[in-house]
Amino acid sequence: MSMTEPAFFVLTALVDRPLHGYGIVQEVEELSGGRVRMKVGTLYGVLDRLAADELVVLDREEVQQGRLRRYYRLTDAGARALQAEAARLAANVRSATERLSARFGDASIARGTA
Repeated sequence: MSMTEPAFFVLTALVDRPLHGYGIVQEVEELSGGRVRMKVGTLYGVLDRLAADELVVLDREEVQQGRLRRYYRLTDAGARALQAEAARLAANVRSATERLSARFGDASIARGTA
């Protein structure tokens, strides 16, 4: 089963360390090269689904400047799901690249000029 692009990037953002909501939003935007820009409502919807699937868990809560920050972390199941999705996407890229190489030749694919 494939996952949404926002879910993929949220899991990727949490690989190295727990992050709070705004940190996740920033990391997702950076990881996606600015293609995925999450609003807070969207983020928490994604986090709720990932938590329900036990792919992320609440790590801790901290109060900073009078505001509650919730930090989330990737579970082992989340890391395995991310690994499986990355492998699925890589296989898709290989299939497309092979077919495009056959059509246009390897050099044009490598240069992105097909």
